[in-house]
Amino acid sequence: MFQFEIANSKTMKIKVCLIQDSPVFFDKEKTLNKIEELTIKHARSGCNLIVFPESFIPGYPRGFSFGAKIGSRTKEGRELYSEYYNHSIDIESTELKRLEKIARTENVYMVIGVTEKQNANGSLYCSMLYISPSSGLLGVHRKIKPTGSERIIWSESDGASLVSFDTNIGKLGGLICWENYMPLARMSMYQKGVEIYIAPTADSRDGWIATMQHIALEGRCFVLGCNQYFTKSMYPEKYLPLLRDLPENICRGGSVIVSPLGKIIAGPLFDQTGAITAEIDLEEIIQSNLDFDVIGHYSRDDIFKFSVVNQPDMNKERF
Repeated sequence: MFQFEIANSKTMKIKVCLIQDSPVFFDKEKTLNKIEELTIKHARSGCNLIVFPESFIPGYPRGFSFGAKIGSRTKEGRELYSEYYNHSIDIESTELKRLEKIARTENVYMVIGVTEKQNANGSLYCSMLYISPSSGLLGVHRKIKPTGSERIIWSESDGASLVSFDTNIGKLGGLICWENYMPLARMSMYQKGVEIYIAPTADSRDGWIATMQHIALEGRCFVLGCNQYFTKSMYPEKYLPLLRDLPENICRGGSVIVSPLGKIIAGPLFDQTGAITAEIDLEEIIQSNLDFDVIGHYSRDDIFKFSVVNQPDMNKERF
């Protein structure tokens, strides 16, 4: 169902933007309005790629148990899950068409973290939508292993979700949150030659910045780590009784842009909403390969063999 493009002339220098903000929690329509406003603002300042955090639609449900314990679930938890499901994104819907129209009108690539519902199987996935200004939805990465209690609400995907795209702003790919701690999942991106590695997350700890730097050094790619800034008071009042044990400052942010040599070139941004931007030059990737290239002269294919079941070929843009 996806449309793919062939990158005829790659732009080596591009301006990227990471949105560190909060959604209108559990309100899909108002969050779509906010995405449109933020995209217009930053696209018109010259950004070629705009990234939104993990599960920005309809919000990362930090602190929610959904009434689930080992061996039991509650009626209230099921009702809360139903509400979450109803405000999640269906990529067969007009909501996707609206996002595609925003990208097309503003002539900007968008990568958006969403909770995606699939009516065919009734499951939810933590997903990352890749949207092109010329071809609309390029494809979807669905988290292959939700972390901890995320498994209550999110199903896990397989190798078919390890997607990457060769576009006119570079080869795009990436993983969501703690998938980035899975060495073989990272390698599945590196072997595609990903140049702009996108990592939406809900992890705002200081150690996450070191992870982003490690991936940049290991993969010899630009890494875009994008997180929300979220406080307890941003939740609608009706949910606050569920969150008594949470501190006011729930997610500090920490969005960051890292070069292929592991240098932080923008951010990290903590304890506030905002956006970080940087001009990146893909020529730096070639330069960084002089001393290390994870799929080139450092790969030692005579010793190591690596394959991924069902991973799709890199898709190319058509203009």
